Formats: sequence, structure tokens, C-alpha cells
Amino acid sequence: MRDFASRLAAWQRRHGRHGLPWQGTRDPFRIWLAEVMLQQTQVAAVIPYYERFLARFASVGALASASQEDVLQLWSGLGYYARGRNLHAAAKAITQRGAFPSTVKAIQALPGIGRSTASAIAVFAFGRRAAILDGNAKRVFARCFGVEGEKRQWELAENLLPSSGIRTYTQALMDLGATVCTRANPACERCPVAARCVARRENRIHELPARRARAPLPLRHATWYVFLHQGQVLLERRPGAGLWGGLWTFPETRFPGAGKPRRLPLVEHGFTHFRLRAQPLLCAVRKATPRGEAPGRMWLDVADAVRAAVPTPVRTVLKGLLAA
Repeated sequence: MRDFASRLAAWQRRHGRHGLPWQGTRDPFRIWLAEVMLQQTQVAAVIPYYERFLARFASVGALASASQEDVLQLWSGLGYYARGRNLHAAAKAITQRGAFPSTVKAIQALPGIGRSTASAIAVFAFGRRAAILDGNAKRVFARCFGVEGEKRQWELAENLLPSSGIRTYTQALMDLGATVCTRANPACERCPVAARCVARRENRIHELPARRARAPLPLRHATWYVFLHQGQVLLERRPGAGLWGGLWTFPETRFPGAGKPRRLPLVEHGFTHFRLRAQPLLCAVRKATPRGEAPGRMWLDVADAVRAAVPTPVRTVLKGLLAA
């Protein structure tokens, strides 16, 4: 489709998303921050986090010099915490390099950056002629051209690149998938390439892209001990780079001297590959010291713990303590 790019660009100027806080800048730091946050996360959820990050870290250097705990504290609630750890590691790498890399290959070498994200940063920050293949683009290509499979879609994405206006075209591709060619109830009557759309012509809009059969998510159980002493709660830091690595959570073992546990409401939370069902047990302790002074543990006022680098399910329990 020779006029695919031009049709999308014309549509973008009139109907695309405008005024998002990361638009209208060529600052690679701001663009990189936005693209990382937007991975698997909706725009509306990203905006407040993006603004808070910029208020706290105005540059790559400021982010690199912060502690991982400070970074994860600001990230807390946005999910996919490996992104926050990788963001911090990448900031350190960029600072050591002396400048933000400007090619797709060099950007992709940063921690936590895949091919499509690297291309988007290279396009918006440096005007590079590079193809993206995020979830929105995959859906547009599958429906409009009837092309599925990552290898074939990458080839299509490369072939469709316009010779000029790469920023407008790339934004249009993202916006079309996000606002018109949506997963459910796409607004085909507003699509600038509807006349060419294979899925529409063949009445396969809801078949493309083909949905993968998903196995039921496994259920994981956990017991959290909520040790409480004079308005303070004991938290311990998860080690490593796992799901909650670097975040503060409740201990999962009881220590001698703690009072009789009282069940708090169950907490359930969905993740990409499993569901968590945690049973918090409230235990009063007479002293704030038993095993609380061990490395990786700390006592915090409940109100301060709510604002700490804790995952969403833990924050839910802490807010319940405050409201009690």
C-alpha cells in the first residue's frame, strides 16, 4: 500500500493524540523515560509517574546518582519493577558513556531496551528512520495487511517506512492502534486506511490478530506476617532481581515473641504469569527489635511505609492498617 504512510501522517495531524507530556520534545532522556514507562502500561497510568519522575530527576545524571531504593519508591505502583531497576542501571551506563546513544543498535544495548523501544527513542529523539513493532503496530499490520508473525511483521514495518516525516508517521501508527484499531470494538469508520483493510474486507476484524490460547494463570499462595509495634510495622527488603527485587515487603516467617496472629483480609493481585493470594497475619510485638535490626529489615511508621518502595498488594494492606 504505497500511500499507507501518507494517509496515516495526514490523519495524525488532525486526529492523533496531542499534548501528552512527552510530546514536543527532542530530549532523549524524557523520551526514553516515557517509552520505558509505556511498555505494557496505559498512557493514563503513566502520566502521573512520568511527571513525578521528572520533578525528582531532571536529567540522566540525577537519575544515575540516586539510590535504587529512591527510584523504586517513585516507581512503586506502576508494576513490572524490572523496568525501574533497568532504568536506573541504564542511567548509570549512559552517564559513564558521557552522552545518550543515538543509534538504534546502541540504544538497544542499554538495560531493559528492546528493538521496538530503541527504534521509538531513535525516531523521536534523533529523527532516525527506524521501524517500530509495539502492540499497537502489530494489531494495525495484522488487520490492515493480514500479516501475522513477528518476522513477517518486522519486514512489513521496514518496507512501509516513509522517506520523510518519520516522527509523524511513527506517532500515527501508535495512535491509530491505541485509539481507533483497538482490541475490542475498533472504530473502523474513523480509520484512514479502512478501504484497504484486509480484516474489514474479509469480515475478520475480531479474528485478527489471532489470539493465542492462554493457559489458566497459576495461583500462588503466601503468608505475610504484619509485625506491629507502637504504630510501626516491620518490612524486609527482597533481594536480587526477581519480581519484587529491591522492594520492601512483609516477612513471610514468624519469629518467637510475637503475639497471637490475627487474620487480616485476603489480598489478591494479578500478574502476567500468575495470580497471588496472600494472607496477612497481624502480630503485635512487645519490642521493635526482635530480628528487626537484621540487615535488610527496618521498622517504619505505617504512614511512612505506605510511601516507601513497596509493591501494590503490600500497600493495600498498609492502607488498611491506617484506616483501621
